[in-house]
Amino acid sequence: MMLDVKWAVKWLTMCAQAMAEHRVELIELDRAIGDSDHGENMDRGFQAVLDKLAEAPPETPGAALKLTAMTLMSKVGGAAGPLYGTAFLRASTFLGDAAEVDPAALAGALLAARDGIVARGKAESGDKTMVDAWTPAAEAAQAVAAGGSGNVLAVLVAAAEAAEAGAVATDPLVARKGRASYLGERSAGHRDPGAASSALILRAAAGAAA
Repeated sequence: MMLDVKWAVKWLTMCAQAMAEHRVELIELDRAIGDSDHGENMDRGFQAVLDKLAEAPPETPGAALKLTAMTLMSKVGGAAGPLYGTAFLRASTFLGDAAEVDPAALAGALLAARDGIVARGKAESGDKTMVDAWTPAAEAAQAVAAGGSGNVLAVLVAAAEAAEAGAVATDPLVARKGRASYLGERSAGHRDPGAASSALILRAAAGAAA
């Protein structure tokens, strides 16, 4: 099984649904350690992505991700817009003009997305950021793809499960990057909202392939 543009559009549609459904939850997470606007920003950003997809349907998965990147960069405020925009742009660049995506390309795209977030945000694992969801996700995807027996769904499920565990693991951490870092020790005991939204995005990717 390979993934095509129909999967990419379904993924982005499911991202929009997830952000709408979890908007209040993400707002509450961000209220504890940030600006309390993450849920609103992500919901607005992905609704704008849906509008763009309807206006100009993409022909390849890479084109869908590039459209998403540009839309999120222009519509999502705070740090999330540039970070997610860079992630989707790097993934798009990795996939290029390919009409279909196999497990190896999929894992490579997720790693490229993670690397984009790290390059843009200058954060690393343990800093209590979305990197704490994306790094284990990318590593899990690489491991399944490299095993040779994994199909695209297995790669995405592994990534989603690792991202969800990574998001939960931010709860006890003290933030070292972003606005939450201003709180010092008081940031511990709260989940990072960017890691939480990252887990939603990766779970949507798996859901779209199921």
